[in-house]
Amino acid sequence: MMRPVPTASRQIGLGLVFLCLAATLAIGFGTKAACTDGDWSDGRQYTRLCYTDIIPLLGTQQLSSGRLPYLDACDANAPGECDEYPVLSMWAMRLTAWVSGDDVTRFFYANVVLLTIAAFVTTLCLYLLVGVRSLYFALAPTLAVYGFINWDLLPVAFVAGATYMYLKRRDVWSGVLLGLGAATKLYPALLVIPFVAGRFRAREPDRGIYLAWAAAGSWVAVNLPFAIASPRSWWEFFRFNSARPADWDSIWFIVCERATGEFSCGHTRAINVASAALFAALVAVVWRWKLARDPGFPRWTLGLPVLILFLLSNKVYSPQYGLWLLPWFALTLPNVRLFALFEATDVAVFVTRFSWFGRFSGLGGLPIGAFEIAVALRAVILILCLVAWVRRREPSPEPVPVEPREVDAAGAVA
Repeated sequence: MMRPVPTASRQIGLGLVFLCLAATLAIGFGTKAACTDGDWSDGRQYTRLCYTDIIPLLGTQQLSSGRLPYLDACDANAPGECDEYPVLSMWAMRLTAWVSGDDVTRFFYANVVLLTIAAFVTTLCLYLLVGVRSLYFALAPTLAVYGFINWDLLPVAFVAGATYMYLKRRDVWSGVLLGLGAATKLYPALLVIPFVAGRFRAREPDRGIYLAWAAAGSWVAVNLPFAIASPRSWWEFFRFNSARPADWDSIWFIVCERATGEFSCGHTRAINVASAALFAALVAVVWRWKLARDPGFPRWTLGLPVLILFLLSNKVYSPQYGLWLLPWFALTLPNVRLFALFEATDVAVFVTRFSWFGRFSGLGGLPIGAFEIAVALRAVILILCLVAWVRRREPSPEPVPVEPREVDAAGAVA
C-alpha cells in the first residue's frame, strides 16, 4: 500500500503532463538536428552546440558491422574505446544498430525512440507518485539538452520504476529494477542502500533483504553470461573507468588544472581511492546531520543526497549525469528556486564546455575559465540542495505500514 497522492496535488491531468514532456523532447530533438548527419568536419558539434554521443558511438563501439558486444572481439586498431558501457547499455545500442544498419542518422533516430519511451515511463511513475510535481522532470531544460546526448534516460526510467514499486511495497520488483538499472549504468546500485535502510527503519528487515537480493540477482543474471563467455571484454567497462583520468566536468579536473596548468589530471589511482573515501565520509556526515534534525525521516529519500555527493566527489561527471537528479527534485526536493538555479548552472556547464572545446579546436569560443566557473557554480548549487534537503520537513511519498501478518514471504502485500 501507499499513501495516495492528495487530489490537490493532481491539479493537472496526465495527458497534459505528457504533452509538456513531448514538447521538451521535441526541443531537445531539434537542438541535435544539425549534428544528425554525422558530418562534423566543420566543428558544428561545438559551434552549434548540437553534440551527442550517439552519433560517433555507432562507429567507436563497432556496431555497424553486426558485431555482438562482448561476445565478438573489438578491433584493437580502430580508434576510440570499445565495449566501454555496461551490458544493457551496450545491448540497447546493439538493438538500435540492428534497426538502423550503418546509417548514423537512422541510428540516432532509433535511439531517440528508445529514449523517448524511457522518458515517458519516468514521467508516468513520477505522476503516479507526486502528481503535478512530475513537471520538474517533464519541463526540465536539461532534459531537452541532455536527453538525447547519451543513454542515461534508460537507468533513470529503471530508478523511477524501482521507486514506484518500493513505495507500492513491491520490494522484490523494486530490487529487480534497481539491478537492471545498475546493469545499464552503475549509479542505481547506490540507491539499494537507502531503500534497504528504509525497510530496516520500519522494522521490516526481511523486506530489505529481499530487495537487496533481488537487485543483486537481477544484476548477476544479466552480467554473468557475458562475464563467463568473454571475461576480458566484459571487464573492459570496469578497467576503462578505473583508468580514465578526471573528467572535464568534475571538481577534480578543476583542482588539477589550476594546480598544474595541464588538461590531463594524473594520479588516477590516488584519485580513485580519495574520491571513494570522500564519498563514503560525506554520506555518513549528511545522514547523521539529517538524523539529528529529523530522526523519523523516510530513509529512501537519502537517494537525493547520495547521488549529489557521488557527483561532487567522483572523478567523472559526464554532462548528462544531471538527468539522474531530475526525478529526485520532484520526489524529495520540490524547491522551484533551487531547481531553477541547478537547471541554469547545468545548462551553463553544457554551453561553456562545448564552446571551450570549440576554442580548443581553433574554432573560437569561450575560455576554459568560463567553463570552470560554471562547474564551480553548479557545485555550489548542489551543496545548497543538500542543505535544503536536510532542513526540509515537508512530507515525501511514503509507504503505509502494514501488519507483519499481512505480508507474505515474497515481500508482497497479501
